[in-house]
Amino acid sequence: MSEKKASKREKRTFWFTMARGFTWLLGHTIYPVRYSGRAYADLEAPFILVSNHKHWLDPLIIGTGILKYEVRFLGKKELVKTKIGEWILGKLHMIVVDRHNSDLKAMRECVQVVRDGHVLGIFPEGTRCPDTLLEHMETGCAFIALRAKVPLLPVLIDRPCKLFRPVHVTYGPPIDISDLAAEGLSAETAEKVNERIRAGILALADSGAGKQV
Repeated sequence: MSEKKASKREKRTFWFTMARGFTWLLGHTIYPVRYSGRAYADLEAPFILVSNHKHWLDPLIIGTGILKYEVRFLGKKELVKTKIGEWILGKLHMIVVDRHNSDLKAMRECVQVVRDGHVLGIFPEGTRCPDTLLEHMETGCAFIALRAKVPLLPVLIDRPCKLFRPVHVTYGPPIDISDLAAEGLSAETAEKVNERIRAGILALADSGAGKQV
């Protein structure tokens, strides 16, 4: 676990607060969002948030549901094609990763975020999958989790955002991987971590959590 403890409520930054307000407005108007399992989202940092990925708005709607902290999401470098885009996403704490290469710099940044007592957000699928659920998972998330040695908070997004159709975001019980971290870093332990993440998120889908409007 990280030696540095996060405060009860993280100090909010201007741009993240603006993004949170923008998302709140969307979630109460044209892109309705319903949250379940908010008690689990009250987990004390540091931890890693792991979720399936349906739409480009996912980081905003998931992060808005975490009231105490500003989530640092891992995002693909293709999102920062312009200087303005890079500046905006930087203000929103995004960590840029090159998905097509072994990006050790991004991995180190992710681990440091957690060691500094913050919340890290990762989509293990590595890209948006609007029609499937965790059919493929990258190992990068698992390796980061094994190095960070903190709980994982599973999140289920039930469908892509569409105009005036409610999206249900469900937070689930934290996943403990301390026993796997003790086994060390390897492809085998990373796959075990992925299986626990998959099981944690699929359990939310199987239970029908978040379907009550």
